[in-house]
Amino acid sequence: MAKAQFLRLLGSQQAVWVTVQAHRGSVPRDAGAWMAVFADTSVGSIGGGHLEWQAINQARRLLSQPSGPSTRRYALGPSLGQCCGGEVMLQFEPVSASDLPRLRQHFAAQQALWPPVTLFGGGHVAAALVQVLGHLPFLVHWFDSRDGIFPDTLPANVHAEHSEPVQRAVAGLAPDSRVLIMSFSHAEDLDVVAACLLRQRSRGDLPFIGLIGSRSKWATFSHRLVERGFSASELAQVTCPIGVPGIAGKAPEVIAVAVAAQLLQLNTPTLSDQSEVTKDA
Repeated sequence: MAKAQFLRLLGSQQAVWVTVQAHRGSVPRDAGAWMAVFADTSVGSIGGGHLEWQAINQARRLLSQPSGPSTRRYALGPSLGQCCGGEVMLQFEPVSASDLPRLRQHFAAQQALWPPVTLFGGGHVAAALVQVLGHLPFLVHWFDSRDGIFPDTLPANVHAEHSEPVQRAVAGLAPDSRVLIMSFSHAEDLDVVAACLLRQRSRGDLPFIGLIGSRSKWATFSHRLVERGFSASELAQVTCPIGVPGIAGKAPEVIAVAVAAQLLQLNTPTLSDQSEVTKDA
């Protein structure tokens, strides 16, 4: 992830941290977007194009002539070769290794704005999904009942844990978790769904319960869950199949992208609403 690369490089090199502080109108990135500019490389992005090129040049000038934080306003019109028509306020802040604790705290606070994701099952789709989510600010808790199923290296935002039986983990999930169920066994999937619905019955704090599979799989599960005493309104809380509609293909990577896109649609934070450039800025 860009964040990890930035913090690693900052341990030995100075940089200028460029952030979108505010914006108005149509812009390529929202408030909170950032990039870090080093002497010979840059990490992250504030939207690309001529805006980013000018920002990198300004940051490198500040690297050679250190000063305190400063802000600059950029109009995204013909002078920048961009036709967005909006306006961006960028902050340029020189940073060094001494700023690492503060930056880590900042990134942790930003990540905390995103809802937690819980993933049940360590198969091919789950492994592909973890790699996609590794580039997003979600905090991912990954469970499986089998030993030795998780890869040796995981993205920094993913925590893997063995749970036997796997549905036992449902009771300890963080409130507001988005749950994705894709174990190696239909029996396990059914037990996890049932555990999630029981938690919903008592606490109602799992806003998304997604189950991988076909409509025929869900028809079978629905029948068995009714036999376990769940009502139609409770079953309606489960999404199956998962993934945004209209994406064809059954390759694990394709399904992973479709599911990640669905998670992004589920009320992820919009930082741009927190800060806008006023008309007289």
